[in-house]
Amino acid sequence: MSERSIYGLVLAGGKSRRMGVDKALLVHDGESQLARTVAMVDGVAERTFVSTRAEQSDEPERAKFEQIIDQYDDMGPVAGVLSAMDAHPDVDWLVVACDLPNISPRTLSVLLAERGGGKPFIAYRSLHNELPEPLCAIYSEGSNAIVRDFAERGVRCPRKIMINSDTHLIDQPERDALDNINTPDDLRRSILKASA
Repeated sequence: MSERSIYGLVLAGGKSRRMGVDKALLVHDGESQLARTVAMVDGVAERTFVSTRAEQSDEPERAKFEQIIDQYDDMGPVAGVLSAMDAHPDVDWLVVACDLPNISPRTLSVLLAERGGGKPFIAYRSLHNELPEPLCAIYSEGSNAIVRDFAERGVRCPRKIMINSDTHLIDQPERDALDNINTPDDLRRSILKASA
């Protein structure tokens, strides 16, 4: 187990283009998916931040939480990760997307138990293709140099960064925990509802 601090970053800065509604505001058992994910991450991290774009920072649900505003444009989730690492470079980051309706404390705890092995990234192996699941993963202290190097070379896909790095991959303890919601069809098949 690592002795470094672990901070949480809930990614909520997406534009939800395919969904057509703000994914962070989808409702799960009466609370927003964002609030539910923040509470879960906050249960295992020393501090938890919401990653958001500047124009979203005053949105009432996001405004409830401590935020790290993206300092990079048009880089997708990497913008949030790099912005968090810039703000707090000396910690490990537990990065979790806000659109995982089946995420659970167990999934986070199993991931955190793998810290301390010296790898820059720790991620679950996808059940679909065995590739890294970068949006429920640990970005270890010091991995910002790796992420930044890839981004500067035009590689801004977190999965591709992990595929081409020394990533510690582990098996998922819960089958559907990392299934995300991207489209209206995904939403219809999920337990989430669009907010009123």
